[in-house]
Amino acid sequence: MIKEFQSGRLTLLACLLVGAFCALGFRLADLQVRQHAELTSEAEDNTKRSALRAPRRGEILDIQGNPMAASVFVKTVCADPTLIGDYHVDTARLLAPLLQMRESELAEKLRPRILRYATNGDPVFNQYVVLKRKVRNETWERIRSAMTNVASHVPVKELPRKERRFYYNLRHAAVFADRREDQLRVYPNGGLAAHVLGYVRTDEDRTSLETRGQYGVESEFDRYLDGTKGFREYERDSRGNELVTYRRADYEPTPGMNVVLTIDSGLQYIVETELIEAWKKHTPLSVSAVAVRPKTGEILAMATLPNFDPHHPGDFQLDTLRNRIVADSYEPGSTFKIVVVAGALNDGTVTLNDRFDCEQGLFRYKGVNLHDHHGYGMLSVEEIITKSSNIGSAKIGLKMGGARLQKYIRDFGFGTRSGIQLPGEIAGIVNPMKKWSGISITRIPMGHEIGVTALQLVMAMSAIANDGKLMKPMLIDRIENSDGEVVPPYFFPTEIRQTISPKTAKLMVQALKTVPRKGGTAPQAALELHTVAGKTGTAQKPVLVNGKYRYVKGKYFASFCGFFPADDPEICILVVFDEPKNGYYGGTVAGPVFQRIARRAAKYMNIPPEPELLERLELTGLKNAPLTARRN
Repeated sequence: MIKEFQSGRLTLLACLLVGAFCALGFRLADLQVRQHAELTSEAEDNTKRSALRAPRRGEILDIQGNPMAASVFVKTVCADPTLIGDYHVDTARLLAPLLQMRESELAEKLRPRILRYATNGDPVFNQYVVLKRKVRNETWERIRSAMTNVASHVPVKELPRKERRFYYNLRHAAVFADRREDQLRVYPNGGLAAHVLGYVRTDEDRTSLETRGQYGVESEFDRYLDGTKGFREYERDSRGNELVTYRRADYEPTPGMNVVLTIDSGLQYIVETELIEAWKKHTPLSVSAVAVRPKTGEILAMATLPNFDPHHPGDFQLDTLRNRIVADSYEPGSTFKIVVVAGALNDGTVTLNDRFDCEQGLFRYKGVNLHDHHGYGMLSVEEIITKSSNIGSAKIGLKMGGARLQKYIRDFGFGTRSGIQLPGEIAGIVNPMKKWSGISITRIPMGHEIGVTALQLVMAMSAIANDGKLMKPMLIDRIENSDGEVVPPYFFPTEIRQTISPKTAKLMVQALKTVPRKGGTAPQAALELHTVAGKTGTAQKPVLVNGKYRYVKGKYFASFCGFFPADDPEICILVVFDEPKNGYYGGTVAGPVFQRIARRAAKYMNIPPEPELLERLELTGLKNAPLTARRN
């Protein structure tokens, strides 16, 4: 009986063991076969990680190779408040000086808080908080070192294992750097050429931080500056540390290209410092200047005030970020007279010696009065340029005819985009003849009823300086890879068209030389060692009044555009004021700014003085010197 009972127990036990092994085998088969793919994926999700590796953004350099924009890799410092617990105040006190943040703000970020409740009722805490972006690597290392001293007074070795684990996480895992690589865009010269360079913004997604160019060259050449991302696949341990030996793939990112500008930062500095002084004196709505090499179309400097800091563009109004030189149009006033006179000379309609009756300052055409700023009688075409007679230019326009005037307006590049490598360029306003009013033929020659950009105007004046050849403005000299090799696309000086003949261009230079002389409208633009050719502009500004644009007294655009040496030009400079105070004539407001920029530019660019002017200056200096100086 006992043996039968024992035998039954053994049989039952055997059956249970067999059943258990069968169940285990079935379960193993289920896990290894039926659920293999699902479980493998889940395991890989827990241990395997992939990350995009951001390329270093390319630099923007000036023509001398000086960096104007560069990038350095930086950290995004984050924290897991659940690992900090009650030490959020102590941690904030330790990190606030390093992160340059207010201690109270930082403590609030580090404090653990419940975000929501899960479906099972368990609280879900904030485990990922961004403390600060764009933290340099050296600062991050100081943060890591500082965190090892949190709660240093606590005798950790004497605590239970669970509490030791808490303090380990507090010191080594609670504050961490996001794995997504980030970059800090650095502009070594601050706001110098900010409107040319633009700035960058950072776009965030789950796997990477994208740096994107905004405005300026940063935007226009973003695809070259950005580079190609790399890729990394790796496994991590239970603490989240990367296991280098299990790294599956590691593709290096390709750095972005370097963009080399035609801008010379030394000349850019000269222009901007002079504009700042002019801003202080005349407090305009804006003041802009652009310098061009007439023979090639290279932009040597381009600046507009008010300016902004590309490191902190969000601190400035949107209107300040706009590059007014390419994005704003204005009525140029008398600087535009170069178009009608050049066209009439080129057609043979007039000569420089032809004379026109300027009606003593009052000319009535189709029942509407046209005034000069002074009363003149008979003036030659050259004197019309010298004195800047509105009536004289209107009569030249009438003799020339609307169709020919329109042709030369277009030929000089007005009414079309120049194609400069900057975003936001506009074409200006050139109405077709069918939209002209009855008096447009007398107003357009003096620079009214037309809208131009500052860039268009300086390129038109440069065409006259360049024997009548209109060049495409050139802002980019070349694009280089990280090894310094020039890569496509390639950039070369480009002639758009021959606007006027070289002979006509020389006649225009002859007339424009008289403007910065005694008797002209801009003697304050003259240089001692170089002959300047140029033209002033003083245009009443149209303002919207009761739904209509009207010219308002006291609101003017004042400008001067000139080049030197006049007979072999090296540089053409335009200075434009929008609503200057303490004067508004182009010759007295913009002329002196041109002179100061030109004088410093000539020295910086080593433009040799003209022998005749140098000899005259030396003789004048000796004549006026004391007797002892003359004897020496």
